[in-house]
Amino acid sequence: QVQLVESGGGLVQPGGSLRLSCVASDFTSEKYVIGWFRQARGKERDGVSCIQNSDGSAYVVDSVKGRFTISRDNAKNTVYLQMNSLKPEDTAVYYCAARPYATAQTMCASKSQPYWGQGTQVTVSS
Repeated sequence: QVQLVESGGGLVQPGGSLRLSCVASDFTSEKYVIGWFRQARGKERDGVSCIQNSDGSAYVVDSVKGRFTISRDNAKNTVYLQMNSLKPEDTAVYYCAARPYATAQTMCASKSQPYWGQGTQVTVSS
């Protein structure tokens, strides 16, 4: 059983930055992929960026490529999502998820994950 706890959301102006954190209880297991997903009001939950524990390979969706960066700190059992140049359309609840025995790309492409965090709200508005 993997437990995930997100933090770091908030209100930011367009063009600003935020860093989300996800602390995972079983972070060191190489079988897991950890990913960030987001769900805007009235829309489906979609993958944003995912990273493989086995080798650090990462995937990021085209809509945030060049603006968002996923990274991990093994010593802190934490995966980060650095979000720069934020736009109003990035407004959503951001969720951390974990999935065993997958690749970063396949995880981000799936809306169904075995483990989810509680989510953190990101609002981009002036």
